[in-house]
Amino acid sequence: QVQLVESGGGLVQPGGSLRLSCRASGMTFSRSAMAWYRQAPGKQRESVASISSDGSTMYADSVKGRFTISRDNAGTTVYLQMSSLKPEDTAVYYCNLFIGPITWGQGTQVTVSS
Repeated sequence: QVQLVESGGGLVQPGGSLRLSCRASGMTFSRSAMAWYRQAPGKQRESVASISSDGSTMYADSVKGRFTISRDNAGTTVYLQMSSLKPEDTAVYYCNLFIGPITWGQGTQVTVSS
């Protein structure tokens, strides 16, 4: 069974930084486009960053210039480096395939507050 595990979230002050990690068991995704998603209370889940198999990236306008998505060469881990964090970035963050998401993991909570 495939399992996605996100980690690295926490409580930070506005302007701070966090680095999220996503690890997969039961699969590799070296040939798949991956994405980070987030969901705030009362809002729909949205994609904030994606990375293709060849390394090309896309970002939502709300995070462009502040977030960086990357992946390791083995295809086992995807990262999201977040800087200049704002209160509106507060959400549960998930990783998954960009096209045809599989079963969602539990996500990792990011809270930005002073």
